[in-house]
Amino acid sequence: QWKLVESGGGLVQPGGSLRLSCTAAPSRFRLDYYSIGWFRQAPGREREGVSCISSQDNRTYYSDSVKDRFTVSRDNAKNTVYLQLNGLKPEDTAVYYCAADGGYRGLYPFLYEYWGQGTRVTVSS
Repeated sequence: QWKLVESGGGLVQPGGSLRLSCTAAPSRFRLDYYSIGWFRQAPGREREGVSCISSQDNRTYYSDSVKDRFTVSRDNAKNTVYLQLNGLKPEDTAVYYCAADGGYRGLYPFLYEYWGQGTRVTVSS
């Protein structure tokens, strides 16, 4: 039916920043109707929840490992959800995914219905 598309990943030095974007394809699907979760998966590791934002009240939640460094936000005019990554550490290296669901699913990846293909973030000096 539709999918999510992530962008904005790349190579950055420790302490650097990136802004990841999550959009819908096709664009007629509006992300403001969905709760959005951000997840990441490093080699040899399970997929872990990073952050999420609810659909109506824009309540946000962050894992302890990224709290105070990452920020999730929406720009409904652009039909885009962002994840701002600040103070990046080597252990943040992973493929980052966004996911959408009609209900609030928190940081449980198995509860989300729609997924993107991921964007790779590499933090290295």
